[in-house]
Amino acid sequence: MDNKEFSKSLQRKPILGIETSCDETGVALLRWEPAAPGGGLLAHTLYSQIKLHADYGGVVPELASRDHVRKLLPLIREALAEAGLTVQDLGGVAYTAGPGLVGALLVGASAGRALAWALGVPAIGVHHMEGHLLAPLLEDDPPEPPFVALLVSGGHSMLVEVEAIGQYTILGDTLDDAAGEAFDKTAKMMGLPYPGGPTLARLAEQGRAGAFRFSRPMTDRPGLDFSFSGLKTQVLLAWQQSDQADQTRADIARGFEEAIVDTLIIKCRRALQACGASRLVIAGGVGANRRLRGELAAAAAKDGFRVYFPRLDFCTDNGAMIALAGAIRLASGQHQDASVEVHPRWDLQTLPAA
Repeated sequence: MDNKEFSKSLQRKPILGIETSCDETGVALLRWEPAAPGGGLLAHTLYSQIKLHADYGGVVPELASRDHVRKLLPLIREALAEAGLTVQDLGGVAYTAGPGLVGALLVGASAGRALAWALGVPAIGVHHMEGHLLAPLLEDDPPEPPFVALLVSGGHSMLVEVEAIGQYTILGDTLDDAAGEAFDKTAKMMGLPYPGGPTLARLAEQGRAGAFRFSRPMTDRPGLDFSFSGLKTQVLLAWQQSDQADQTRADIARGFEEAIVDTLIIKCRRALQACGASRLVIAGGVGANRRLRGELAAAAAKDGFRVYFPRLDFCTDNGAMIALAGAIRLASGQHQDASVEVHPRWDLQTLPAA
């Protein structure tokens, strides 16, 4: 079967997407429709391990892996039931192959590859960050390459030039803490409950503007890299030297959030100008931050560029983005052999074009 016939066959059958890179088990079913990628989403289910890891103040890799083992197959059955399908209806399987926690990745990769082998359908290992990058394509008005993408989450703060799907150039990356990681660690320093990032963002809404102002790291020099460890230290010192009252905590949270958001926007503007681009895609968990969304929308209106966000459900890890990225690559004729391989570290720039 040539690639054109292969693509047509995939348009008739849904793709199963499996996400198990960290502490969320995501499953989705998507029927590939090149004219409207997001329109083919048939079902998606998600289980979060937040309660499991709360007592430890962070993700415990071995516990994450074991919980994926317990939850993955029930979620696949749930998604199939939601879509009114059986496994025999599947045209292919996509699973996250990296980057992420090696044990967690192996759970999804092993299950996905075994299911594909048993059904005699193709399987594809998907780059987790490519899934995030393509998540806005699940919306009704998807962006078309070329564009600049800001991938911002607990593990990544990265600016990427996207010339086409699979043609990526990293413009800037984090040198230490990612933005989401800085949110979580700062929240923990101030005694906020796990998961700290969303809690800190909600608290910041109660803070007073201008009560605390922190630096905008690495914006006083050329370049597109990020560094948030120094900002985290500034906040710690401000908190230790304060009266630690509830309002003070909210004021510090707002000052910290404003510093993160301003830094991200400054770097996004620089990246758009450097690439001569007029479209900006925001992806990853921090893309759900309300202040970031509002400030970026205002910047876009002022500067004349378009900004694209995935819906809130698809900012955090999910199976839908993996199903979409996998469907695109399967439709181009790419697939894995019968081996099970995962990549805890995986350079986005090494991916082949689709």
